[in-house]
Amino acid sequence: MPSPQVLQPVVKLKVDELYLTWLSDPSTQSVLKNYLSLIKSGQSIDLGNVDASDSVLFSENNNGSKGSLCHKTHADRRTTSLGVKAPPPVAPVLSESIPKFYFPLGRPQANLNVDGLISKVETIFAQFPGERASIEDMGQVAKACECPLFWKVPLFNAAGGDRTGSVSVHKFVAMWRNAGCHRDGRTRIDFFSCCLQDVVDSHSGLNFLKEASEFHTRYITTVIQRIFYNVNRSWTGRITCSELRKSNLLQNVALLDQVDNINQLTEFFSYEHFYVIYCKFWELDTDHDLFIDQRDLARHNDQTISNKMIERIFSGTVTRDRRVHREGRMSYADYVWFIISEEDKKTDTSMEYWFRCMDLDGDGVLSMYELEFFYEEQCLKLEALGVEPLPFEDCLCQMLDLVKPEAEGHITLRDLKRCKMGHVFFDTFFNVEKYLYHEQRDPFSVVRELETEGQEMSDWEKYAAEEYDHLVAEETGDQCNES
Repeated sequence: MPSPQVLQPVVKLKVDELYLTWLSDPSTQSVLKNYLSLIKSGQSIDLGNVDASDSVLFSENNNGSKGSLCHKTHADRRTTSLGVKAPPPVAPVLSESIPKFYFPLGRPQANLNVDGLISKVETIFAQFPGERASIEDMGQVAKACECPLFWKVPLFNAAGGDRTGSVSVHKFVAMWRNAGCHRDGRTRIDFFSCCLQDVVDSHSGLNFLKEASEFHTRYITTVIQRIFYNVNRSWTGRITCSELRKSNLLQNVALLDQVDNINQLTEFFSYEHFYVIYCKFWELDTDHDLFIDQRDLARHNDQTISNKMIERIFSGTVTRDRRVHREGRMSYADYVWFIISEEDKKTDTSMEYWFRCMDLDGDGVLSMYELEFFYEEQCLKLEALGVEPLPFEDCLCQMLDLVKPEAEGHITLRDLKRCKMGHVFFDTFFNVEKYLYHEQRDPFSVVRELETEGQEMSDWEKYAAEEYDHLVAEETGDQCNES
């Protein structure tokens, strides 16, 4: 496929346009007629005496219309000496002031009084011995900076407190100015690990977790992976400032010190969601080394996912840990991505996850061959359950009617996101249980679901709530049996 042609400016066309504009100007025509008369009468025209002030001036009006040209030459002064009144010089209109619109490090906050914030910080530091703040004091400093409470550790470390044990007022103010708080540079502070450890240590909703130190790193790993899953839309493994601002992560961090029940923050910090993910992983990880292989992952939800899809996941196409492809082992961090994508295929990240898996040749489109490749195993699973599968041609017609791709013969990720039925499409080719669920549903319920999209709990939130209740009930039953 030839690469699209890059548009490039044509200088000659622009020069011709400017020349025609200059030539059609009345003052230019007047000067040229004067020169023509002098030439016809046999007089010479001395153009060498034209000084730097004899120039063509362009001006723009405030409405952005085409500028006018004003030509001032010795000929104009000559006509004045002959008694002909020269037209008054036209002063160039200053170009309209265009406000700055590009801020590579963030748009300045409106009406942010940096000196006022620093004055508050200095007042807070004056209360501490020697005007030095310890990690316990940084909560007050963070509030004075109008930052969330749980940013106190990143702020403390950014000012050098992790090396010296305390922070002086001068160090902190210098760090704050250098960080560019007036440009929203606070988003550049790497707060993930230290911030989340502080959440585990001091949030009232996680008091029960303080003694279970072995679960601290697992909870932190879960939250970090969920952050990257939702925020890092470019799949680079590094969150940019632009991605951070487009997400609601910072708003959720700010809510941490306002919400006592951390399970209400379902997008990133919910302990119940962590509990479900970790318990599901623990069931598969029979040797409990925090790694699972293909046979372990195939047991997820009673082997409803096809083996071909399991192999694609372990090929490294959607995992970050290189050991998945090299050693055939999946880490807990990669499992977090898998289970969220499996249980909620309506989000952009999950659709990108499964599209990458189905795109065998990595050309950015799903061909008929690739669809048939996955559907073959699906047919075998249906026959094992006593269900007669549709011929591939009939299934293909249904899927094309469902997706309505822009180009005939293949399906793109854009097509799947646009049709709002990507979850049905994916389940048709590699999840037999969910495929049968979609087949047995009332078509009108699907329409109602599309109409109420975004107003109810997400598929992942519904799954996590149901599984958490089931796990708690199971654990309670086991305790009763033991007693």
